[in-house]
Amino acid sequence: MTARIERVVTEGVVDIDGTEHKVENNTWIIGDDDEVIVIDASRDAEKILEQVGEREVLAVICTAGLPDHVGAAIEVASRDEAVVALHPKDKPLWRETWSETWPDIDMEDDGRFEVADVALDVMETPGVTPGGVSIYCEDLQAVFTGKALQADGPGKLGGEYPALADQLTAIGGRLFTLPGETRVLPVHGDEVTIGDLEPHFDDWVSGSLTRADTDAPAAGGPLSDGTKISGISLNPGDD
Repeated sequence: MTARIERVVTEGVVDIDGTEHKVENNTWIIGDDDEVIVIDASRDAEKILEQVGEREVLAVICTAGLPDHVGAAIEVASRDEAVVALHPKDKPLWRETWSETWPDIDMEDDGRFEVADVALDVMETPGVTPGGVSIYCEDLQAVFTGKALQADGPGKLGGEYPALADQLTAIGGRLFTLPGETRVLPVHGDEVTIGDLEPHFDDWVSGSLTRADTDAPAAGGPLSDGTKISGISLNPGDD
């Protein structure tokens, strides 16, 4: 097997309720020395394409239609006339960033992409957005979870859970059926494994939505939704 996973960290600004916040994003590149697929191309197309180099981009997959997931999708895809894939339920979000174009592919549950010598399977994991997906690569023992699941638990949007019941259902019914050694590669923050997170699921269901062994972020560090503290609490009542 020659396929490998690479990470590019980009930084930008999002507006949450009229307040701007810095956001760090992981863009994931899967492929070999000849071809790649890019997952969640954030704002900095130049940085992403620098990592891609001369390899051909076959597709850009967006795990959500949010600006920090799709901000560089068109520019990254257009270099090699690659396709852009998004779940159709997130098209309204896509149009907030790209008002005059649509993705090329409507992803569906159990859809499949192939790159180099591996397959990437689509898993619907809604909650943070209606069309949120995760991308599972059994060959590389990794799942790209977008905002659905992060190192400290279920991901948020601006400090809130837009549809927590749907999100927990997707986590428990789809992501936690994967092998324990599967790497969880989210759109924000560090990686973890399914085995690290699964024991905390009952706590999340009962209302404790951060891992007990996860310290609060230091001043200036990233919050669990990718934003950085700037003296403003996104949700003062949320622990």
